[in-house]
Amino acid sequence: MVFRGSPPLERRIRTVVLALLLCAQAGFGFSVAGQDGTCEANGSIYFVGEWYFLESDHCTQCECTSEGSACSRTECTSLPAACIHVSHYPSDCCPRCEKIGCEYRGVVYDLGQNFQPSECEQCTCDSDGIARCLVADCAPPPCVNPNYQPGKCCPECKEGPNCYVNASRSQVIPAGEPIWVDSCTKCRCHDGQDAGFWEGNRLASCSRLKNCTPEQPSVNKN
Repeated sequence: MVFRGSPPLERRIRTVVLALLLCAQAGFGFSVAGQDGTCEANGSIYFVGEWYFLESDHCTQCECTSEGSACSRTECTSLPAACIHVSHYPSDCCPRCEKIGCEYRGVVYDLGQNFQPSECEQCTCDSDGIARCLVADCAPPPCVNPNYQPGKCCPECKEGPNCYVNASRSQVIPAGEPIWVDSCTKCRCHDGQDAGFWEGNRLASCSRLKNCTPEQPSVNKN
């Protein structure tokens, strides 16, 4: 049966064939997935020459070839040694360095920055992200009751050099001239001329008179 007004079947076939030839010359492909000229990945169809990343691994990039997908994995470059804040976004293959510097006792410093975390420390943030510090070496104070002042590293002897009379550490005498601590005992603090000065020796050197009985403090009676 032939419908009136419809072109003959042969003419329609020619038209379709001509259209296919024109599309082929223009570079359009009509391959079906699974046949030569296409690759299937990520739930999509890719044509020969197309590049794509695997959705399951953002570090793997593939090219669709006539022999199938050719894939290779991206090698991430090393992060800077001084990186202290690393981020890894889901859509990225490699981690990102968001911040470089040094972290010291919970505080972040810039590369090359000099800082003083305490009165006795001088530090520098080096290029490798490590904070290197010099700590002051204070000499032992020449007293038994040193004071630490705000902003100063080493302790000071506000009352001057002194020492304990004996191991009971109940009495302190000033350094310098010998001092009678009772009627029979004379004591003197070590000074800078003595060997081992202040190397743990905070007791006075004392001499006692022979056959001497210390006087007892008088007691007032009412």
